[in-house]
Amino acid sequence: MQYMKATLVVRSKEVRDDGSIAEVVIWSLPEPLPPSQHSFKYRLFYGQPGEDRVRYDNERGKGDHRHVNGQELAYVFESLDKLLDDFDRDVQDWRAP
Repeated sequence: MQYMKATLVVRSKEVRDDGSIAEVVIWSLPEPLPPSQHSFKYRLFYGQPGEDRVRYDNERGKGDHRHVNGQELAYVFESLDKLLDDFDRDVQDWRAP
């Protein structure tokens, strides 16, 4: 297996007052990770230890997708800004009463 040289774009982790965790990790790749058409590898997580409430990620062979309340859904990547906005929207929707 050949590994691509990646450059870290952002890594942040916030533990909130209620114990939930919001974590964002984004890497820039020299070429797309198939079947994705963009050159980013990412993992965005919101939940508790051992409990994914909202997660966005992409992986070789599977591509861009998101997980919300244990359900895996397709995701169409348009830009990093939109990815972060969509993730934040899903987190807010999950937290809404």
